[in-house]
Amino acid sequence: MEKQLSDRQQREIEYHRHRAKEHASLLAKPFSWEVLDRPSRRWWNAYWQMYDYLVNVGVRGKRVLVVGCGFGDDAFHLAKLGAEVYAFDLSPESLALASSLAEREGLSIHFEEMPAETLKYESDFFDYILARDILHHVDIPRATSEIHRVSKSGAVFVINEVYSHSFTDRIRRSRIVEKWLYPAMRSFVYGPGKPYITEDERKLTERDLAEILKLVSSIDLEKHFNFLVNRVVPDRVEILSKLDRLLLMCARPLGRFLAGRLLLVGRIVKEHAAGEPRAAQHL
Repeated sequence: MEKQLSDRQQREIEYHRHRAKEHASLLAKPFSWEVLDRPSRRWWNAYWQMYDYLVNVGVRGKRVLVVGCGFGDDAFHLAKLGAEVYAFDLSPESLALASSLAEREGLSIHFEEMPAETLKYESDFFDYILARDILHHVDIPRATSEIHRVSKSGAVFVINEVYSHSFTDRIRRSRIVEKWLYPAMRSFVYGPGKPYITEDERKLTERDLAEILKLVSSIDLEKHFNFLVNRVVPDRVEILSKLDRLLLMCARPLGRFLAGRLLLVGRIVKEHAAGEPRAAQHL
């Protein structure tokens, strides 16, 4: 890698080195394409709702960037939909696993190793940018500046991220929750074993969201998920997930205060009269 990495980035690489080893068995398992088959049927799930958008928006023949691709799931799905897919990650072990899986599935994907803060791609290159569960791992001002640079004017920016408004985060970080409730409920919410949470990751806040929205001229889609799911109850209980989503749909004006996950689609603007990115009109 050309530029020296930060201590945070080095810790991320080390964490994902071990995680890739733990998931080497993926090479012996069939890959699931289920999410591409009528994704609208799981209306309560942010991941499926993201693909409900992507399946219907028409990415075939478009140049798409997957930010922080991990083991490659989103890159595979987008390639299957006919997109010309470029995907990068900081972890060489994750990329090796993703490349092997892509080869096994007969998919042509441009994988590269790099940090989100210093992209190697040329400017004005991509029609779509997909960032799922990655922006809360990076330096947001630097990463979004690079995303802005490599995007075409009018490119579609799809964001699916864990999120917590500072109001709800104060409750989460309160002494009673941090010391007593979270340790007692962690295994119930996340299941047995250590949850997939790295040392340096932090959920997006409304301030992070405001920084990201400087890139976009309009918002095509905004949905909120996980008020109680993955905070108090696990997402594996379907009926609770449905009720949770219905609650946030009914509380739409308060969604950004209550949600634990945000699905947002915006159009990237390159410049306006003053020559600077223009903030989006919020829903």
